[in-house]
Amino acid sequence: MDKSASSPPPLVILVIQADKYDWSGLFSGTRLNNGREVNVVQVGWQDILIHAESYSDPRPIVEVRRSATEIAAARNMTVRPDFVLIRNEVLTPSFDGRQLLSGLMFANVPSINSLQSIYRCNDRAAMMGYLHSINRQLGDNVFPVVKQHFASGSRALMYGYTFPSVVKVGSAHAGAGKMQIADHHQMSDFRSVLAMMPKEHCLVEPFIEGAYDLRIQKIGPHLRAFRRTNISGEWKTNTGTSLMEELSVEPRWVVWVEETKSMFGGLDILTVDAIVEESTGKEYILEVNGTSSGLYPDCANEDNNHIRDLVVDRLNEMFSF
Repeated sequence: MDKSASSPPPLVILVIQADKYDWSGLFSGTRLNNGREVNVVQVGWQDILIHAESYSDPRPIVEVRRSATEIAAARNMTVRPDFVLIRNEVLTPSFDGRQLLSGLMFANVPSINSLQSIYRCNDRAAMMGYLHSINRQLGDNVFPVVKQHFASGSRALMYGYTFPSVVKVGSAHAGAGKMQIADHHQMSDFRSVLAMMPKEHCLVEPFIEGAYDLRIQKIGPHLRAFRRTNISGEWKTNTGTSLMEELSVEPRWVVWVEETKSMFGGLDILTVDAIVEESTGKEYILEVNGTSSGLYPDCANEDNNHIRDLVVDRLNEMFSF
């Protein structure tokens, strides 16, 4: 009897990442504990279409119009993924791929992080609300989160706390959608601008003069900590030119990760971003990023291997039978 005739087909992993990472190479030669092979299709959000149905095969049909890898760059293909690894943001200032994410959720495709957590993390207000709830339980000494004011729109924006302040519109990302406000006169001007965006909410928080930023990274059981010092003079310390250095992971930062890893059903990959106030040295948590968290270039190769191992472990749990 031909053994290949009874062998299950390779598992298909759909990797959503348009960046120049070679996930096919990272998974090359990978087999599950039962010997089953793994195939990788890597593509960006903007180059796929998704349709799914509940009549037969529950896996979605993903039409790949252009692969992110050079080998398959010139040909289209159709795949039915068994698993999804999402490494690019689904919502950016120039692109909204939430309808594609909804298609994957409709088909209930297993993924890292969970599709539900990725969907929820797109809502900055929901994410910050989760962090503030931890802060209320543990206190500022253990889990210090920057204070914030939420307004559902321009008519609800009645901010009367400290100035200067920072406004963040909607799902402000990577420096976009953020503005420093000097006083209540500028806030009034900003309110008139927000009125032109009737579907957007905003968050307002005190402006913190930062000495440097902190990023605490978790990939499965692996933790790292980084310090980022801005040297370009930008008040948005996560933009412009900066110096990065890896630090030893302090016990208090481990607490931050342990408290946030259960957010929205659990985050296998996450980063906690914080700012250190220049005048006091106090640390303030600013946000949590999920599965699309960027990697420090000097550690990227090792960390991508950690992500690969995390995916293989999950596949072995689900498909090794």
